[in-house]
Amino acid sequence: MIDGHRGQSTASGNEEVPVDDQTAQTPVPTTAGGVAERSPGHGVRTGFGVGNRLVRLGVSANQVTVVGILLAGVTGVAIGLGHLWISVVLLTFGGLMDTLDGVVAKAAGTASKKGAFFDSVADRVADTLIFGGVAWYLASGSEPRLALLPFAILGVSAVISYERAKAESLGYDAKGGLMERAERLILLGIALLLHVILVPLLALLLALSVFTAVQRFVKVWRQASRQIASSKAVRGPWRRGRVESRWQSWRQPRANGTRRRATMPSRVRARRRTEPLGVRLRRVLASERSGGHRVGPRAEGRSLVVRSSRRRRPGAGS
Repeated sequence: MIDGHRGQSTASGNEEVPVDDQTAQTPVPTTAGGVAERSPGHGVRTGFGVGNRLVRLGVSANQVTVVGILLAGVTGVAIGLGHLWISVVLLTFGGLMDTLDGVVAKAAGTASKKGAFFDSVADRVADTLIFGGVAWYLASGSEPRLALLPFAILGVSAVISYERAKAESLGYDAKGGLMERAERLILLGIALLLHVILVPLLALLLALSVFTAVQRFVKVWRQASRQIASSKAVRGPWRRGRVESRWQSWRQPRANGTRRRATMPSRVRARRRTEPLGVRLRRVLASERSGGHRVGPRAEGRSLVVRSSRRRRPGAGS
């Protein structure tokens, strides 16, 4: 399809069940009046149409998409060689193939996400071939620098397609715009038909494509801004986060209002409170001479207990 959404739901809003593209394609049973019957797992499909006829002939949607790519390549070559009238006819048939692949997929009941992905990639390849042919034609003229014009259109078209794909992956809606793919191909066909004013029409196409890219960007930006505003309203006023730091967690009071105390034995704490200042200084100097260092109150208390236990009691070794 032109929009590259073969696996999307129809305009009536009925969601189709994704079915693999390689499933068997059987004709749809119809009543005497030509009204389609509802088959299990599929939606209501018309009894007569081009899609059903192609399905009966054994044509799949992927084959129609491949034919569209080949027609786009032939169109690009025709434009590059200067056969602009023939390229208009080929461009029309290519657009028809781009529409029929979705019709065949729905008629056969093989619409799936895999087909939609293949159709979207095929659209990008077809655009590259067609606008590459336009650049080839302009580069062969008196002003080769005009070949940058179709390349600019191709770049902006890629931005438009990427905006929609990225927005839908994030949960936003980026559909619409003044110059979508169908409109770009129609305006390009008019420019090829009126090839005397080909360059001004290409400049107009570039300007409208840039406007469409900005239009989609603003649309998605507003949706994201509204979502952020609503999330802030639900979340309430901003609160300061807790600092993930050991020193900060030790310094901050607990939830019950008490501070964390050092886990030092009570007898060591009591002895340190009653020790004279000179004894403390001698202990510090002795530890520095022996190469020791303080590793915390718990380790210091434990070392004090060990050293005190190793001291020899008075009169104990006689």
